[in-house]
Amino acid sequence: MKKEACFYLGTIIGKYSFKGELLVKTDTDNINSFAKLPNVFIDIDNKLIPFFVKKCLIHKSSLLRYKFEEVNDEIAAEALIRKKIYLPIKILPKLSGKKFYYHEVIGFKVIDQKKGYIGRILRINDQTSQHLIEIEGEKKNILIPLHDDFLINVNRKKKIILVNLPDGLIDLFI
Repeated sequence: MKKEACFYLGTIIGKYSFKGELLVKTDTDNINSFAKLPNVFIDIDNKLIPFFVKKCLIHKSSLLRYKFEEVNDEIAAEALIRKKIYLPIKILPKLSGKKFYYHEVIGFKVIDQKKGYIGRILRINDQTSQHLIEIEGEKKNILIPLHDDFLINVNRKKKIILVNLPDGLIDLFI
C-alpha cells in the first residue's frame, strides 16, 4: 500500500499491557468508526506494513487500544511506539457541503468574496489549537484559521473553496 493512497489515523503513544496491547492517539473526531477495522497499516522505515487487528477498544474516550495478531509481548510492542498508523482513503465516507477531509483539499484554490483569488492550499496545519489553512500566495504563504464561519462553499468539481474572511486578515500577509 502506498502512503499517497492512505490517510493518517494516529500515532502509537504507548503500551497498555505486558501482552502487547498498544494505545493509539487518533487524529479523528469520530473514533467509533475506526474501532472495528480488520487491519491497519503502520509506517515502519517509510514503508506501510499491514497489521491485523485481533481486538480494538476505545480507551478513555480519546484513544484506541489495539491488540494486533503479530504483537504478543512488551518487546514487540515497544518497537512500535511513536509509529504512525494509516488507513486506505477509500474507506472514508464521502463528505458533502462545507465538510471536507484535510487531505482532499490540498491544491484547491481559495477565493475570498471581497479580495478574490488568494492562492492554492499547501496544507492544513492541525498541530495548533486553531487549525490553519496554509495557502501559497503570490509573494508569501498566507495562514487563515479553519473556521466554519469563514467557509462559504467547497466546490469539489472545480477544486475551489470560497471564503468570507474578516477585513484585514489577508492584509497581514501582503
